[in-house]
Amino acid sequence: MERYNSRVVKIALIATYEMGRQPFGLASPAAWLRERGHAVVCLDVSRQAFDEEAVQGAGLVAMHVPMHTATRLAIGLIEVVRGINPEAHLCFYGLYAPMNEGYLRGLGVGTILGGEFEDGLARLAERIAGGGGKTQEEAVISLGRQEFVVPDRGGLPELKGYAHLVEAPGKHRVTGYTEASRGCKHLCRHCPIVPVYQGAFRVVGREVVLADIRQQVEAGARHITFGDPDFFNGPGHARGLVEALHREFPEITYDVTIKVEHLLKHEAELAVLRETGCAFVVSAVESLDDAVLGKLEKGHTREDFLRVVEIFRREGLALQPTFLPFTPWTTLAGYQDMLRVLREEELEENVAPIQLAIRLLIPAGSRLLELPEMRGVAAGFDAQALAHPWKHADARVDALCEAVRRIVAAGEERKRTRREIFAEIERAAEEAEGVTRARMSEAAQPVLAARAAVPYLNEPWYC
Repeated sequence: MERYNSRVVKIALIATYEMGRQPFGLASPAAWLRERGHAVVCLDVSRQAFDEEAVQGAGLVAMHVPMHTATRLAIGLIEVVRGINPEAHLCFYGLYAPMNEGYLRGLGVGTILGGEFEDGLARLAERIAGGGGKTQEEAVISLGRQEFVVPDRGGLPELKGYAHLVEAPGKHRVTGYTEASRGCKHLCRHCPIVPVYQGAFRVVGREVVLADIRQQVEAGARHITFGDPDFFNGPGHARGLVEALHREFPEITYDVTIKVEHLLKHEAELAVLRETGCAFVVSAVESLDDAVLGKLEKGHTREDFLRVVEIFRREGLALQPTFLPFTPWTTLAGYQDMLRVLREEELEENVAPIQLAIRLLIPAGSRLLELPEMRGVAAGFDAQALAHPWKHADARVDALCEAVRRIVAAGEERKRTRREIFAEIERAAEEAEGVTRARMSEAAQPVLAARAAVPYLNEPWYC
């Protein structure tokens, strides 16, 4: 790559939505860019009002788009940024940037960076500093092995303004967020990571992760969320990290995300999680229908999930399953079956209500489009929606999805319990099928663990 004369560039890094977390996707590149002498302003508009001064005079405005919602919100800021600073070079970086490259370039985005983006941003800043041309020279997708540096969280809102861990009513822990790895070894058909990483997996060095946790603990964090797509993609790396974390900060709790498949394969590691302060494990179960799981190539079965539930009870660990209940293959009977299993396994309190309303999103490049039947379900790509729209063959299923979304939204607004919301969703599912089942009165229901017994983050999230 041609080297340019260096000068200081003002750079605005913007995040629009990061699921209630202080954005690693701003802090990490900020460290790279500040280390090279650039003037970096970080703006998280999920927690801050849009600050025109952040964009004024910036030679580069870069928006982090790690997920669908964040991308749509960022697109809405393009004209705002252009109105303030029409000369700024506009960059979109993160998972959803290369997946939507054509559409974003049509909106005037000059540089698209996906995969391991920090080095690309540093090179882009150098190019702008040297007066380089507007044509992108950096790789759109880079899967190179970077030497990560400790994220620089200077200028971001305080941690107390983000999602907290709720341990019991009135008992919260300020929560930090970091990443110990990126990408994923697996190729689940519906996963947005796959079109970018294609099975690649990249590790953030242990000392970098620990240093990032250390600075967040100093800033008030008492719980850490590890945002890795799958914490057990590298079980040795994961084990060494949580053991080191617990030695240094025995009072700090944490949560991780791990596939059902890995929870079974690495069952022996679960005791390590429990002993080192793991508050809960998120696992993308997606469905309890083996046919649907096969379509998604999830790598586990319904029975595998039930085995994991049993193991977690034995180990004394909290499981937070996530679901993708509305797909082209969902049936009303299948949806009710999922609810029945969750009730029988006493998991109503473990599942965030929004998880019972999620509808399959088919982004650009999705492996779902490899399935012959999807050609008849998914319409042409809707660039503005950033997805292939689809309708269920049974209109009642789509209507139920909308009904469940309304129930969840109203329940959250009224601060109803997860159990209350779950019961209302059950009634809606029965009505959708035209079936009314005999049900015990609330007074006669089996006594379940109180919600306080299941730690959770207090911001409902989705992609």
